[in-house]
Amino acid sequence: MANNITWHQSTITKSDRQKLNNHQSAVLWFTGLSGSGKSTLANVVDAKLHAQHIQSYVLDGDNIRHGLNKGLGFSEADRKENIRRIGEVAKLFVDSGQIILAAFISPFYEDRESVRKLFQADEFIEVFVKCPLEECEKRDPKGLYKKARSGEIPEFTGVSSPYEEPVNPELVIETNQLSIDEAAEKIIAFLKGKKLIGG
Repeated sequence: MANNITWHQSTITKSDRQKLNNHQSAVLWFTGLSGSGKSTLANVVDAKLHAQHIQSYVLDGDNIRHGLNKGLGFSEADRKENIRRIGEVAKLFVDSGQIILAAFISPFYEDRESVRKLFQADEFIEVFVKCPLEECEKRDPKGLYKKARSGEIPEFTGVSSPYEEPVNPELVIETNQLSIDEAAEKIIAFLKGKKLIGG
């Protein structure tokens, strides 16, 4: 880091913004295999929060790679940098008083823990979107597993690259056992129970 860079403290604090929004801010970090339902679930939760006038925003893995991270590939180093950048962006959103729904495979435990350390204790909520690999392959909404099995996609998580399951996530959502709406309601109930939102 350059020696001539100094952090400029904001006049309006995170607490000020939370009071204005009438709810706390946090990041819900959805992690799981491709096809497990991370993005779908994040968007349903986002819609439910929006209906309750809660400031929220979805950061989606594919969408981020169209802009902020479009120069990154899928090597282990690039995946680490991808998650590092998203962690920093999520931190800015949380500082702005919003609830962020970050949907990223984020296969490596170390990377997710590095992001967790950016936040205060109750601001990072790891949501393990758990679904058997066989079910994810059966769904294969983007046809990625088929390409990975044929060798068209190298280093594909769950096939030719490992996925390290969360050790102690705040929430485990088994999308092969719950409907998307049931799963979303479970998350909303968790947020209410933690008093991050009203209700």
